[in-house]
Amino acid sequence: MDPLWVLLSEGWWAVPATVTAAGAAALGAVGVRAQRKARVRRLELHAAQGDLRPARTALTRARAAVHAARAHVARVEADRRAGRATTADAAAARHGLRQAQREATAASAALTARRADVRAARVAVPTRRDGPEALPLARLMATHSAVTSAWMAYETDPALAIAYPSMSDVRAPLTATFLKEQRAAQWLRPSSADARISPADYSAYRDAVRRMSRAFDAAEHDAWRRAGDPRAEEPAGEWWVGLAQDLSDGASRTLAWSIEAMARVAAVASRPGRRDPRRPRS
Repeated sequence: MDPLWVLLSEGWWAVPATVTAAGAAALGAVGVRAQRKARVRRLELHAAQGDLRPARTALTRARAAVHAARAHVARVEADRRAGRATTADAAAARHGLRQAQREATAASAALTARRADVRAARVAVPTRRDGPEALPLARLMATHSAVTSAWMAYETDPALAIAYPSMSDVRAPLTATFLKEQRAAQWLRPSSADARISPADYSAYRDAVRRMSRAFDAAEHDAWRRAGDPRAEEPAGEWWVGLAQDLSDGASRTLAWSIEAMARVAAVASRPGRRDPRRPRS
């Protein structure tokens, strides 16, 4: 038999097999790209879900600390009645119990806020038809830029600089707090909206932008108050939540965060596909 014929007859399957392998590889690449795009769209949701685990752990530990503090109070009270402990020892034990209870309340509020973050992020997941500006990282960076632009107006507009000097005065406590949070957010800001970051890194950047936004609102309202601006007398909006970071009581601070998180859920639910934590400015 002709060797060429033998070669062709035995290798007839080689070309289709090669084509099939190339097609499978192409389909695999398409699948990888689709999965990557899905992860990018759901980045905020994955970050919020990741934040739930440490919040649950913190609450479990805080509740365990409350039980331990109660047991300690019982032991000290028994020792006091037996003459082995003083009244001061009993008072210190009760103080420790109250502190543990406050920390458990704060941990519970933190978990509530993280759950609200998950619900808000789930509602805000963009669809495949949405443009790149709707992606979580792009939205977050836009929020960051908006806050920076609002502050820069006080720096570059002579009329605003004269009317509200405390916005440029690092000696003003709330302005100093804003500048500190601004530096932290800028340090965590990715190089571009197309950058690949992990959910944990996104979560850290998101929290920094939130703190920066709250600090700016608080500093701005304080500047209005100092200047006698009528807007300072208006009913407090979301800006007041930023003041909670200055409270010494952790439960109050985290409860304020929880309230704000609930408000975000309601706001996002009324505007599917959009999420903007910045309030409109007059």
